[in-house]
Amino acid sequence: MMLRVVKVGTSLLRERPNATTGDAIARLANSLAESIHNGDQVVLVTSGAVGLGCQRLGMPHRPTSVSGLQAAAAIGQGHLMSLYEKALAQRSVPVAQVLLTRSDLADRRSYHNASATLHQLLQWGVLPVVNENDTVSSAELRFGDNDTLSALVAAAVGADELILLTDVDRLYTADPRSDSAATPITDVLHPSEIAELEEGAGDGGRWGTGGMTTKLAAARIATASGITVHLGDGRNPEGLRQILQGGRGGTVFHPHPEPLGNRKSWLVHALQPTGSLSIDSGACRAVRQRGASLLLVGITAVEGQFSANQAVRVLDPDGQEIARGLTSMDSEQLAFRLNQTSKPGTLGGSPVVIHRDAMVLITPTIRQPAS
Repeated sequence: MMLRVVKVGTSLLRERPNATTGDAIARLANSLAESIHNGDQVVLVTSGAVGLGCQRLGMPHRPTSVSGLQAAAAIGQGHLMSLYEKALAQRSVPVAQVLLTRSDLADRRSYHNASATLHQLLQWGVLPVVNENDTVSSAELRFGDNDTLSALVAAAVGADELILLTDVDRLYTADPRSDSAATPITDVLHPSEIAELEEGAGDGGRWGTGGMTTKLAAARIATASGITVHLGDGRNPEGLRQILQGGRGGTVFHPHPEPLGNRKSWLVHALQPTGSLSIDSGACRAVRQRGASLLLVGITAVEGQFSANQAVRVLDPDGQEIARGLTSMDSEQLAFRLNQTSKPGTLGGSPVVIHRDAMVLITPTIRQPAS
């Protein structure tokens, strides 16, 4: 039995002259239902609510305001779920709507609850249909794209594979639409390769500003958690079916050789740091080389405002992030204690600020996600 997360984007569900959104969902349902009936577990992460809402209202363009986007999502989400429910019911697969915001995954208890709910649905033979809760998400609580959401969901459920369906057949060394010398990339074997590809994916880079940037970020998050990622051509009706039957996508991102555990994956990818702690070279060596906890004595500066048990970045003397973790003190308390340690005779035993069990190292192959 395999546990897979499948992500489908708006471009693949958009209504076209020769096919409606319902037609696209019906084709998708065929492959998903077949996999489930064969004993596999599947979670679907879908976009499309805003587009369907605009379509229902006859709007020629997407709204530009946050309230407009949220209102369009509120209209479209019900229609989107009705299309999935109808298509899967015809194939004897019940579905469940799961709407998430970043805050749902940023809180450890909510993260566990979301994971437990998804696992329960899978055990019941239900297909969870996950989407970002666009109706209530504020800008700072948004994932920004469902590629990131799908990778976080895959980590939360401990998926074997993440399948990112897109409107290209695979990853290329350059944009094949504008560069005739572009060659296909069939396998990405190491996280350092993803980092190199991401560096060329920004504005003005090899990939421009299209959706490949977010798919590379999703691949980084998922592979760091030990999950194989397939980039599949969603335009091909047989593409998803072949992957679900044990085949491969046009490009396969192989899992990290030393994957993060569930808790550390959550620390690195689901949390949004609210501040930073700069540390001296001795503390940097202790954290990096000996896996030690971060003590107050090693901290040189505190930036930002945060409460106890919130995530912060740990910066080396050059200002580079080397770790991320949950601080045992709030920013005001830390600043006060830091000021006290600079006075002769006031140090005593240095308290633990971030315990090693609540901290994960940041390396060039496990980089922080975009905010």
